[in-house]
Parts: sequence; structure tokens; C-alpha cells
Amino acid sequence: MKNDFVWSKTLLSVYRYLERIAGAIDKIILKSGINSLNICGQNFYHNNTRAITQKIIELSERKVTLINLKILVDETLKSINQEYAEFLIEKYLDGVKSKELMERHNISMRTVFRKLDTALKSFASCLIKKGYNNFYLTTMLKNEEWILNVYRTFANGKEDEIVLSKIHLVKAVS
Repeated sequence: MKNDFVWSKTLLSVYRYLERIAGAIDKIILKSGINSLNICGQNFYHNNTRAITQKIIELSERKVTLINLKILVDETLKSINQEYAEFLIEKYLDGVKSKELMERHNISMRTVFRKLDTALKSFASCLIKKGYNNFYLTTMLKNEEWILNVYRTFANGKEDEIVLSKIHLVKAVS
């Protein structure tokens, strides 16, 4: 269950970047297609039609995986208790700090952590019911190193170190 709990945090944390990265993949596909018109000379060997086609297929498959991941998070949030979903959205999707959650909801910090814990367990349980356990998610996202890095950071208990800067997102697309 611990891994599923970590996956819940991971999926919720990367959610806000999924559309942006999918859009960047679209731009790379378009650029690859346009650049394929100018294959000649020494570039022909490394940039032949087969290589470009393979690159476009791989990028398209990555985009499909990211879109499916976004849909999975959306559907899972709709499947759990609305109060839990709203709390998770504020914390992970909107990036609200725990102290601000405490002030917004006029509750103690202990209650914030208890609600987050319960909401994450509910989210993880719903993921498992849908068939998205640790093995399945690890397999599904094996080519998304940036997501696996976020997962490993959470698994090692270093939540404060999760910062997805523009540099990380550029690496995620390349």
C-alpha cells in the first residue's frame, strides 16, 4: 500500500505539467515533420524517413501515455469523496502549502495532515480498484523518467525537494 500511496502523491504532483509537456511533444512532432523535408547530404544517414517516422511514433506514444495519465487522475478525483478531492486539488494541483490550507479551512495543522493522509489513501484505493497498482504504473511510465524521479523523491521521504522547474520540464520533453 505504501507504493500506491507514493504513486498517488506522484500523479497528483505531476498532473499540472501533463498538458504542457503533451503540447511540447506536439511541437517537436511538427518540427520533426517539417524538418524531414530537408533531408540531404550527411544528415540523410541519421535523419532518413524511417528514423524520423520512428521518432514521431515514439513521441506520439508518449503523448498518449501522458493524456491517459491526466484522464486517470481526473476520473480518480471524481470517484472519491468530494471533500477529499478538493483538498488534494488544493494541495497538489494548485500547490497550496499546508500552512495555507490550515488558514484557509480554519483547522489545525494536525487536521490538515490527517485530512491529506485520508484523502491520499482514498485516492490510492481508487487507483487500485481501477487496476493501477505499483507494478502497472511503473510499467506504464517506464519511459517517463521525470515522473519516476518524482516518485523516487516521494518514496525517499524528500517531499520538500520536489521542484519541477523549466529545466526539468525541458528534460522531460527531450
